[in-house]
Amino acid sequence: MLAPLSWPAPARAEVEPGDLTLTVTPELNGGANPYAREMVLLRIHGVYRQPILLEEVIQPPLANFTWTQLGRDHWSKTRLPDGQTAIAFDRTVAVFPHHAGDFTLEPFIHRLTINDVGARKVVDVRSAPVPITVAPWTAPTGGPDAPEPWWLPARDVSIADSWSQDPETVKIGETVRRTVVLEAQGVVAEGLPPRPVMRTRGIITFAGPVTRETIITPSGPVARATYVWDVRPGVPEVIPLDAIAIPWFDTVSRTQREAEIPARQIGGGLPDRETGGGGTAVRSSLLAAAAGTMAFGLGLALLGFRRDRTSLRLPKAQRRALRDAARAHDPAGFRAAVSEGERANPELGRRWRQEPATAAALASLDRAVYAKDGGDAPDLAALARVLARSRPAPVAASAGRLKPLDGPA
Repeated sequence: MLAPLSWPAPARAEVEPGDLTLTVTPELNGGANPYAREMVLLRIHGVYRQPILLEEVIQPPLANFTWTQLGRDHWSKTRLPDGQTAIAFDRTVAVFPHHAGDFTLEPFIHRLTINDVGARKVVDVRSAPVPITVAPWTAPTGGPDAPEPWWLPARDVSIADSWSQDPETVKIGETVRRTVVLEAQGVVAEGLPPRPVMRTRGIITFAGPVTRETIITPSGPVARATYVWDVRPGVPEVIPLDAIAIPWFDTVSRTQREAEIPARQIGGGLPDRETGGGGTAVRSSLLAAAAGTMAFGLGLALLGFRRDRTSLRLPKAQRRALRDAARAHDPAGFRAAVSEGERANPELGRRWRQEPATAAALASLDRAVYAKDGGDAPDLAALARVLARSRPAPVAASAGRLKPLDGPA
């Protein structure tokens, strides 16, 4: 599609060699030849001394590649070595080779309508052909062509695991929801693995739909998949859930790695202490057994105290994840923990965005993680403390309701 440009520039006498240049540079992960289905970024850069009236990029056929454009085209002014100014054009395209082999990308063409001595003139600016070698997988296991395990080449992979309530407090016949969010950098959503199998003796699982999304950033796509299960224990014994390993290929270090959905236990635990009163209720029952009427009065006082302290707070796992990422000076890991916290408690996430100082710190974090040129991350340790603080719950959420005497619903 032709795009009109309104870029003020003086008319030149005529088009001279070197006035219009277009280059395509492949950006290889770790400087190594990619494997099949591994992302390669094509940086398309044009420098034009002539004033441009209209422009159209004609992309060559990419028969052996899947591709996606990352963001919009970027136009800017640039100063050349001889001191003159020119117009700079930038576009980034991510390509994913289908199989191993030696390939040559045909030239990209930038069709420009320029002002040449006051007359409109159409010029095709061509890039040079780009050779790309896709390496065969030689390791004894895995790889892009193996049906198992799933081939996941990415710059980084993170996993967030959350439960609608502490699984150790779930009783036989009750249902708890488990949500696992898998996020991979340098991958499109279609490249993420299918929902892992979560099956063990003594539980019934109902798998929900898988949601996938691709977030386009200047540094490449970020893919996110959300897997959901409803879990119901069918036996009164403690049920262990084993960890689930998800292998992935680190495209930066060129090594095979593993991400892990952590092991958990269903049943066999005390009431969730995150509710702000479960441990107190247990101690009150013990005192009641020993002291009778005195403990009964204490229990009533504590119940009233619990009603007054209704609040919004991040689960312990998310608070720990924020602290760990801050301690490691890992803005990307910190942002993933923030996203998981917002999913676990949407109302609390809205509160963060309503607090000007907190919202500004989160915006600074987003720029540091996702912006093309990055930026200075905020004080992660201080931000972790702010996000870990409890906030008062909405009045409508607790008005007119008495909590059950036997613990959390």
